[in-house]
Amino acid sequence: MLRKLRHRFPGKEDFLPEPSFESFHSYGHALLATPQRFRNRLLARSTDFLETHDVKAQSHHDMKKTLNWWDLMWFGVGAIIGAGIFVLTGQEANQEVGPAVILSYVVAGISAMLSVFCYTEFAIEIPVAGGSFAYLRVELGDFVAFIAAGNIILEYVITGAAVSRSWTSYFTTLCNRDNADDFRIQTNLVKDFSLLDPIAVVILLVAGAVATWSTRITSRLNWIASLANMGILLFVIIAGLTQANPSNMTPFLPFGVRGVFKAASVLFFAYLGFDAVATMAEETKNPGKDIPLGLIGSMILATIFYCLMALTLSLMQTFTEIDPNAAFPLAFARRAGWNWARFIVALGALKGMTTVLLVNSVGQARYVTHIARTHMIPPWFAHVNSTTGTPIRATVVMLLASAVLAFFSSLGVLSNLLSISTLFIFMLVAIALLVRRYYVAGETTVWQLRRFQAFVLMIVLSSAATAYYWAVSDDWLAYTITLPIWFLSTLCLALFVPQVRRPQVWGTPLVPWLPSISIAMNIFLLGSIDHLSFARFAVWTLIILVYYLFFGLHASYDTAVNTKESMSERGQFQHLEAQPSVVKPTVEPLQSEAVAGSNAKRLIQSNKKTLTSKSRKHQ
Repeated sequence: MLRKLRHRFPGKEDFLPEPSFESFHSYGHALLATPQRFRNRLLARSTDFLETHDVKAQSHHDMKKTLNWWDLMWFGVGAIIGAGIFVLTGQEANQEVGPAVILSYVVAGISAMLSVFCYTEFAIEIPVAGGSFAYLRVELGDFVAFIAAGNIILEYVITGAAVSRSWTSYFTTLCNRDNADDFRIQTNLVKDFSLLDPIAVVILLVAGAVATWSTRITSRLNWIASLANMGILLFVIIAGLTQANPSNMTPFLPFGVRGVFKAASVLFFAYLGFDAVATMAEETKNPGKDIPLGLIGSMILATIFYCLMALTLSLMQTFTEIDPNAAFPLAFARRAGWNWARFIVALGALKGMTTVLLVNSVGQARYVTHIARTHMIPPWFAHVNSTTGTPIRATVVMLLASAVLAFFSSLGVLSNLLSISTLFIFMLVAIALLVRRYYVAGETTVWQLRRFQAFVLMIVLSSAATAYYWAVSDDWLAYTITLPIWFLSTLCLALFVPQVRRPQVWGTPLVPWLPSISIAMNIFLLGSIDHLSFARFAVWTLIILVYYLFFGLHASYDTAVNTKESMSERGQFQHLEAQPSVVKPTVEPLQSEAVAGSNAKRLIQSNKKTLTSKSRKHQ
């Protein structure tokens, strides 16, 4: 009975099983060794083998391989096409760009497609649930991966909360209510937290229940709902084009070229969600074929529909007549007298948001599962249910976090964080792809490495300078300096640094040009975001850094040393020979793990038996 209760109610050993947390004395020794351990984890990089075998084995059960390219494509469509198309199109067309909103969608789509290509190569060669976290851990090291992981978790929590609250608003419209807050509970709490939203909580819990039940069933429900949503979008496009007036496209650029890119920085986020598909690589039957078809196919479909919807709206009304809050319903009502069209739009938005919540539930749980496998967050979250083949614990905890935010908060302040964190992670993935192609320990010479570092640094700095000048000045003279530097840095990387790794199955084309353009575009779009959002991003990053220094660092350090020792005993140490960091290539991280400080070494040796016994109990 006591054993059953122990499994039902997790204890300290489930959340902090590492030797550093065995006692206050052990924890004190770990804190004293923080500088050495931080230096060690800053330099340490994982390997493909480690991520796909030993780290994956921390979940005790494998996820079921049930997905093919069709499933992945509709997961991508379901994740991308939500309510944003109905809200952002009218807002940007009216206020920022005019009929050229079509070009803004093209620019944003190209930027997103570049990131898709970078993600695809990684997802094929490292088919695990960790997505960008696992890719960054292999190429840029533990510390960079953890900072990205913290922002990934925040992104998913806020996305789930924001979409579920929007779901309530559109459901209210579908019920023929004029006030979007009719189904919310008014309280006397502080502003932005006074409207409680129980419907948002319910829809989140339903999406979570489906996601934990079965990935295969979730996939079927998703592509059925996505197909229905495509039908509604086609209706809006065809019906709208019957009311088209080509003269509404003039003037085409009322706000100039600057308006196109400013709107693109906002519309880019209508394309978000495809990264969740990369987390499903572990459940894909044939990653080499299915992932490229699924990811690229979903992005092409989304871009086509977005551009057609933008064209339809621009042809129906002049940009000054477009309502920024209810563009499509009022366009039909004013142009054709179709007041009932708002119900069609509301239904399409509801279906889109439902699929976004489904895919969001699946993706966020898999990110958390893989992060927990490395012990950067408690390993209790890494468990995969043996019956369903899904990470139920991670799904439930993440959805509860989203539900709390959705219930209380309007999220008007927090939503801007999504912009920065997503673009930041996409930029890091593009850099990681360059590292993967151009740097392999033992093959890349020191001279080649120095040139690679210099060229990548110039790509990043010139891109940042371009974004800065775009944000603060209308002058074009600075671009005659920054853009040639970016171009020449990329050209020199292509000509003077040999690629030492070639993809085995499918690779990103036009390397280094494609990832270099991706870096430049992501940084450029970052330059369009307000300063206050960057301040909030810095605060959140500081919070997760404090957590890392007091908990995540020590847990992941103990786990890395224990994994190294156990693999050495099994004769598999050669697979764990993690490559040294690109920052300091002369340091071997696995060697430094063993000697990262006398205090840490004595602590691990003294607690080795304890960790082994606890690990057996946990299994």
